[in-house]
Amino acid sequence: MQSIEFQIERKIKNYKRGKIFFKNDFAKLGSSEAVFKALQRLVGSGLLVRLANGIYWYPKKGKELYGVKISGKPTLDEIARAIAKRDKARIVPTGVHALNLLNLSTQVPANVVYLTDGAARRVNIGNGKGILFKHTSEVRRLAYKSEFLMLIVSALREIGEGKITDEQKEIIKTYFSHITKQEFETDLKLIPVWIQKIFLSL
Repeated sequence: MQSIEFQIERKIKNYKRGKIFFKNDFAKLGSSEAVFKALQRLVGSGLLVRLANGIYWYPKKGKELYGVKISGKPTLDEIARAIAKRDKARIVPTGVHALNLLNLSTQVPANVVYLTDGAARRVNIGNGKGILFKHTSEVRRLAYKSEFLMLIVSALREIGEGKITDEQKEIIKTYFSHITKQEFETDLKLIPVWIQKIFLSL
């Protein structure tokens, strides 16, 4: 009989480095306590990096950390997207985080906030950082075909009507190449009228 640790290690190594795993990914291999202890040992050996409670990362190769050469850890956005994928939930960045992702602000928040149609929760990532998921009943804000368009609208909501600078408009314009005409026409009905006017002017 193969040990739980060996089975988890073998499963992890079937994926490319950089993948984010959750404790529940290995639930079928043993009891919750046994899986937890096996993951602890794999963190100790350097195969995994613990990102948060129940969240682990199979590190990419690069600089030295825990005796293993790895590159920088995944961003808060990458972790949030992995959680959303696991939970089959839709998310959209909000606030300063949305502005930062689009280079509309140089401010980098330690705590990032997402609207979601999934469960509300906070995930502590360490060193004062965290991801906050806020449940919303406004399904329109998450119903976009284009993730880029959804992000841009979220960022413009944060700036506010009448407060968007010409420089910010030019930055936004550079992202239009990532949005197809079909996506734009489909999503147009979801966009607030004042933001529609900005888009059409660009």
